[in-house]
Amino acid sequence: MNDRNRSAGRPGIIDVIRSVGAAFFGVQSEANRQRDFTHGKLVHYVVAGALATVVLVVSIWGLVQLILATAG
Repeated sequence: MNDRNRSAGRPGIIDVIRSVGAAFFGVQSEANRQRDFTHGKLVHYVVAGALATVVLVVSIWGLVQLILATAG
């Protein structure tokens, strides 16, 4: 399936991850936003967003712990 067919239909897991990543940075295109709202399922975006948030928070926490360990 090429990108043209995929963007016209239901978003796959890679599309959901890309959309959530773009939303984190605020760079989501209008075409992808429209696709997400018309063909996507809310639960997929909520789960992907929650997981991305947990990964972000754990990464920041780990980085802070590493910096504190090397500074002391």
